[in-house]
Amino acid sequence: MKKLDNYIIRDYGVLTDNYFLEPLFKLENFPVFFGCVNTPIEEDLFADMHWSIDTATGIVQLTKLIPPEILYKEQHVDGIGKTWQDYYDYFSQYIVIQNPKSILEIGGGSGQIAERVVKLNMNVKWLIVEPNPTFKENERIKIISSFFNQELSMSNVAKENIDTIVFSQVWEHSYDPIQFMDDIDIFLKIGDKLIFAYPDLELWLTRKYTNALNFEHTMLLTEKHIDALLTHYNFEVLDKTYYEEHSFLYTLKKHAGPIIKEPIPNLYTKYKGIFNDFIIFHKNEVDTLNENIELSENPIYIFGAHIFTTYLIAFGLNINKVKSILDNSETKQGKRLYGTNIIVHSPEILRNEKTPVLILKAGIYNNEIKNQILSQINSDTIFWE
Repeated sequence: MKKLDNYIIRDYGVLTDNYFLEPLFKLENFPVFFGCVNTPIEEDLFADMHWSIDTATGIVQLTKLIPPEILYKEQHVDGIGKTWQDYYDYFSQYIVIQNPKSILEIGGGSGQIAERVVKLNMNVKWLIVEPNPTFKENERIKIISSFFNQELSMSNVAKENIDTIVFSQVWEHSYDPIQFMDDIDIFLKIGDKLIFAYPDLELWLTRKYTNALNFEHTMLLTEKHIDALLTHYNFEVLDKTYYEEHSFLYTLKKHAGPIIKEPIPNLYTKYKGIFNDFIIFHKNEVDTLNENIELSENPIYIFGAHIFTTYLIAFGLNINKVKSILDNSETKQGKRLYGTNIIVHSPEILRNEKTPVLILKAGIYNNEIKNQILSQINSDTIFWE
């Protein structure tokens, strides 16, 4: 096993600079990339997750971070499936309502939001800033292959005529949430808008979803912290919308005058309890799964060539009898899930299996996946949820 040896140390509170963080849990030998690859497993890197909590805010956070050029070495999210498509449709319409003229999108990824908005509003201009774009630019949508940072925020080229910054599911990936917002604040002019979507991490972690905290989501920065933090900038909150049990959508407008600052809340007791429950749950869950795997004579599969499966394996899931990892993404099928020797297949592989077992721990996507398999592929599939 090849271990990472060049961490980024973040041994202080992300909102407080508190250097007295309380250690909570170390999860050893976790793969540093959450996608699928064609390279040999000998090239895979592993690292330990060191989780601590800021006693002044209750923010659970990693103290050792993966260098971004390793963690985000290539794009691994394509947002397929009804849950994501419905979300993209909703957020795109939400943006259009604000009537932006020229947008800079941070972390545009596959361009799905950009394409929808420019189709709905033929007059809007769009610039994506994304280190690993999978979308090819055109006359309506331009791309800068980069992380968004202070250098870019001060650039006259990038700043030209922009009146709105948009991002979706990005802030939780930042290593320094205050610096991220500082860079945005520098970029925007008085009267400009900031429109963003942020996942409901508290709900996800409470429900034991493994996509809540990991090497990419390195902190339990929640709605309560964000609402208070935004008052430390000259932003007026024009709108805040709750989108299902998925995300919070915000529209902000930059003001000249100061906004009354709210103190950052301290949720130490609550969030320490939620995190510890998350750890205990997954230890017990994996023990139960391993017992069931040992006793089962059915063909066994796991859904999700992503963090959902990686977490289970890190907690000790026995994968010796697992035939394959299933995923609907064609960009993952036929490749190996990073950190394992298991090849990814389409769920179609279940079609001719007799009463296959599918381990399904995909959070908010469970119902969509289960309905797809039962109604379209194999109604005899047994689900371990």
